[in-house]
Amino acid sequence: MTLDELKFDDQGLIPAVVQEVDTGEILMVAWMDRPAVEATLASGLSHFWSRSRGKPWRKGETSGHVQHVQSVFADCDADVLLVQAHQEGVACHTGQRTCFFTPLKDGAKISLRPAPAGMLERLERTIEERKVNRPAGSYVASLLSAGEAEMCRKIGEEATEVITAALGGQGDRRVVEEVADLWFHTLVLLGARGIPLREVLKELARRHAGRTIPDR
Repeated sequence: MTLDELKFDDQGLIPAVVQEVDTGEILMVAWMDRPAVEATLASGLSHFWSRSRGKPWRKGETSGHVQHVQSVFADCDADVLLVQAHQEGVACHTGQRTCFFTPLKDGAKISLRPAPAGMLERLERTIEERKVNRPAGSYVASLLSAGEAEMCRKIGEEATEVITAALGGQGDRRVVEEVADLWFHTLVLLGARGIPLREVLKELARRHAGRTIPDR
């Protein structure tokens, strides 16, 4: 699709939904005019149009929380854009990672718990916080203080428990619980080493693209 095929509104704007490319987390919604779309595609950084200020702006130009754009998609009606990007820092001006952190509660008959999508990244951020602030009673803080050898011991222990649950007839629920423990302790090791989760996801994507991971 070309820019000429996009359907801008009568103010020359089109809504853009920004999504964290590594996790699928929805970060924010903003507006783009044609020059903003062109600047985004040309620079690889997200650009928008501010309706309140009546001028263009680039995400992170004052905060440093830039968005490195990987791809831009138009929806089937060509009147909404999906911007997939890697977010540096936080997306929301409130300091929250995403602008969507306030649940609607009035008469809700739906779950108000955070969606599983992006859970690994939320854990990663918690681990990063515990590296700086280590409150008493925090299990993550205790693991970080114990050192890498203890983290590796726990990873080995959890891997064994996954195998035991799978081969010992303990049921699918138990397997899920043990895999969750294994992933959690592995994330702590990555965090302690300063290895971003996205590096592991990128490696999986690289292998998948190279057909080194069977997809059936």
